[in-house]
Amino acid sequence: MSTALLVIDVQRDLFDPTPRPFEADAVIQRINALADRARGVGAPVVYIQHEYPKGILLHGSEGWQLARGLRPAPTDAFVRKTTPDSFLRTNLQGLLDGQGVKTVVICGYASEFCVDTTTRRAAALGYGVILAADAHTTHDKSHASAARIREHHNATLPDIGSFGPVIRAVPAAAIVFG
Repeated sequence: MSTALLVIDVQRDLFDPTPRPFEADAVIQRINALADRARGVGAPVVYIQHEYPKGILLHGSEGWQLARGLRPAPTDAFVRKTTPDSFLRTNLQGLLDGQGVKTVVICGYASEFCVDTTTRRAAALGYGVILAADAHTTHDKSHASAARIREHHNATLPDIGSFGPVIRAVPAAAIVFG
């Protein structure tokens, strides 16, 4: 299968406390729909979980677990990371290359950090990228609302052509696997 779904940092300590990320429940529903479609054609689904050595997102802690409402399957893969780059010091590239993946669909949290960094790194490594335009999110910031941050990344990431592979922002419902 040449396309994989990457679900980045959709974890309890990032999604449960108030205020919650922009459209948190809708984003989780869209991610579940993407994962169901990917699995339906045998495409890999990879859940990527951020962790810290202590405090929130401590590996194995309640807050580190996947957000309530996500529906991982026994066939899905899991990757642990410690930086906004899902590829840096992880087995993600080996996992993708081992399954012949050429394109990644990216969704999750946080649009301006881990989603952005992983999108750029995936393109730099030669993967085509489909950013699930309405299935990534963040929290409001002092300089911009979460909705505006998502809109900004959906508009600017596809403008990056220097990596070679194309980055596209596509609504989750329009993404086809296989």
